[in-house]
Amino acid sequence: MKKKIVVAITGASGAIYAKLLLEKLHQLNDQLTEVAVVMSDNAKQVWKFELDNEEYNNLPFKFYSKHDFMAPFASGSAKFDTMIIVPCSMGTLGRIASGVSDDLVTRAADVILKERRKLILVARDTPLNLIHIRNMQTVTEAGGIICPAVPSFYNKPKTIEDVAMTVVNRIIDLVGLDNETYRWGDK
Repeated sequence: MKKKIVVAITGASGAIYAKLLLEKLHQLNDQLTEVAVVMSDNAKQVWKFELDNEEYNNLPFKFYSKHDFMAPFASGSAKFDTMIIVPCSMGTLGRIASGVSDDLVTRAADVILKERRKLILVARDTPLNLIHIRNMQTVTEAGGIICPAVPSFYNKPKTIEDVAMTVVNRIIDLVGLDNETYRWGDK
């Protein structure tokens, strides 16, 4: 069954995760009916600073303004089945945990949770304080999935992209897409 996915990109450090995820979703487009993207202004600044480019402008997905409450995924009737927030800032996490829908990202997350669909938050911060941890607990208890941007190294990555891809491949697995990647025990 093909998926309808929303990808939200917030201003936390870790633009590489968003870039690699969008590229991977483009490669897996035969498993998708739609990918919609919403990107905060801070996310655009972080992307440009960390990656030295604005390549998000070249991606083949429809982008929505963070203030566009007419975007299809602002309503449960559009039947988007998965939302990924990557990277997810602690501020965004806190607003979602508190039920504050002050922009399209938090509104869409609220919709996904209320419709009992899959919300994946790729939290990107360290260290965590107790407020962060409690917000993660609240979102988890509401049905969300916290997927910290914590790479693995058992596949012996050679580049920073290889390291970041270990997180992206976990996200793809959580979405439920078929994905060829290193699996524990592979040689």
